[in-house]
Amino acid sequence: MIPRILDLPRFRLINTMSPLEKAVNLSRELGIDLYIKRDDLLELALGGNKVRKLEFILGDALRRGCDTLITTGAVHSNHARLTAAAARKVGLEAYLVLTPPGPRDPKGNLLLDRLFGAKVIYVDSREEADEAMERLARDLEGRGRKPYIVRRGGASPQGVMGYALAAYEILMQAYGQGIKPNYIVHATGTGATQAGLILGSRLVGLDAKIIGISVGSPADKIKKEVHSLVLEGAKYAGIKGFDIDPEDIVVIDRYTYGGYGSITKEVVEAITHVARKEALLLDPVYTAKAMLGLMDLVDKGYIEKESKVIFIHTGGIPIIFQYDNILAQYTPES
Repeated sequence: MIPRILDLPRFRLINTMSPLEKAVNLSRELGIDLYIKRDDLLELALGGNKVRKLEFILGDALRRGCDTLITTGAVHSNHARLTAAAARKVGLEAYLVLTPPGPRDPKGNLLLDRLFGAKVIYVDSREEADEAMERLARDLEGRGRKPYIVRRGGASPQGVMGYALAAYEILMQAYGQGIKPNYIVHATGTGATQAGLILGSRLVGLDAKIIGISVGSPADKIKKEVHSLVLEGAKYAGIKGFDIDPEDIVVIDRYTYGGYGSITKEVVEAITHVARKEALLLDPVYTAKAMLGLMDLVDKGYIEKESKVIFIHTGGIPIIFQYDNILAQYTPES
């Protein structure tokens, strides 16, 4: 089934597999074998999980002859930054419709958006953002342009393909290192990463429990979105008869720490702890919360001791600098 995915429209943004490396010190501390899938090191514009999705999204946009990408996200959005970068890679224009949360100071992802020359529009809510994107698309079409609207977070059938293919990459790397993973843990928001991992794991026989740690939305809402995206992705790839029981989709929403974009002392402490244990940087909106969830699930016995666990590092490092004042407030001096 993987060859079907490889035959889909795709623009290569990734030339090498991201590393799968053991977190030796955290493994010893937690009593598990913890491996980090370093998608924060993917080549495009400081990396992140959206790069994988954008390969297929960009492929579809180019197939349609589009000349402009329009997308939306929070002011601190990794997806917006990488969409702007991907557009520039192939000579397209990028419009970003940004919503709260996030400071509007020109730093972090927002500074990078400017550097890539993206045209930024601010609105107050997701609903307004959707309307603004549609209006913008109509206006551009009226001027003879051909825009392509990219769903928030790359949560589309095309975006799902990125992590369906990544599941095969993980399988090859894990087995190449003699690892049979029991769990794959990652931050989940709009659901495309989790949907792709579920679809791809089923296709290649990667038998690991996939756990999404919500960074804001209720678990039931994300599970519905993931289920819908899995089915949309399978249809887009031409895979007939594919289905999954919604009850098999695992999303845990106990680790949002005040909700999406909220940054608490516990979140910053997790960033500091992992940095000092592994010299690994997490971001305060996504990966730190996912790591807090992973550690607590081990502590509570949901993830058993001596399990082999892969943590997907979905990127987001520029967000550290967008919220530098909050991180500085809670980061203790050595």
